Amino acid sequence: MTVRAFFQTAKVESVKPPYDTIYLKILYPAQMSGSHTENNLGIVPVDRQKAPFPVVIFFNGFNCEAYIYQWLAVKLVERGLVVVTFNWVAEDFPGVVSMTPGVDMTAWKPGIYGTVPTASALPTLLAKLEQLQAEGILAGMLDLERVILGGHSAGGTVAIENANPSFFPQVAASFAYAAHSMGGTIMGYKPGTILPLPDSLPMLLIGGTRDGVIANSSDRYGITSGDATTAVMRTFQEAISGGRNDSYLVFLEGANHFIIADPFDFTTGRAFLDFPTTQSPEALRLLMADIIGLFIDAHVRHQTEAFDELNRLLNDFNTLIQSWQSK
Repeated sequence: MTVRAFFQTAKVESVKPPYDTIYLKILYPAQMSGSHTENNLGIVPVDRQKAPFPVVIFFNGFNCEAYIYQWLAVKLVERGLVVVTFNWVAEDFPGVVSMTPGVDMTAWKPGIYGTVPTASALPTLLAKLEQLQAEGILAGMLDLERVILGGHSAGGTVAIENANPSFFPQVAASFAYAAHSMGGTIMGYKPGTILPLPDSLPMLLIGGTRDGVIANSSDRYGITSGDATTAVMRTFQEAISGGRNDSYLVFLEGANHFIIADPFDFTTGRAFLDFPTTQSPEALRLLMADIIGLFIDAHVRHQTEAFDELNRLLNDFNTLIQSWQSK
């Protein structure tokens, strides 16, 4: 399959310039045609035989550029999905400008959380998808009733918090790597608080046993002796009820917080808090991509063979899977 991409911009009407512009990269399954437009402008037609395409919106971690997740986006497009990544430089915290996944900090406050979306970028991104469905090379090619939210770190938290049909009926599932739903004490939560998550759609949580960023951020949540897995484990155990056998928790052996980043950018963010990985980064990323892709194929596209393959993969005594469970 040929994977191609194009760029778009979108304005967030509620934000003042210069922080009101999101820069998007949309990756899609393409079919080379040899046309004049293709040869001169690099605009390659969509592979119409594989349409309509469910859409993955991927939320980056704080101060993580979208390009470091392109390897995963390519793997998902090769499965017949359209993937949207984006860069948004904004001022989420007063006086602090960062690359943001788009978080409404006020929506995290006690008494407000759960009543309104926490994803400040998502309404704009969904509106852009409607525009792409109406015009351009993807017109009529998108399945906008099957939008999957995915993300890393804080972006993963945004994904799983906003997979709520009452807020966004287009959303069909969510997945996250290195994310959890612990409430920060600075927001007014008691130490160790696990915030509830929407619990009506399939969800996949993946964590790493060497996640130094989560382990070394425990003081944010009033925990004095944190480790790499407890926050993610407790999120799965306490934030959702499950009961449909479509919610998963998978821990990757030896994976750290930034194993999902390729290429890895050590110059920004809090990468210095991370632990070294103890397994092959390439093997861990390939396994992660397979798990995410099969999860989407099984629980969004309802492919029976994908459900069986996902269960085989998780039960195959793979030394890179420390543990997994579903509910």
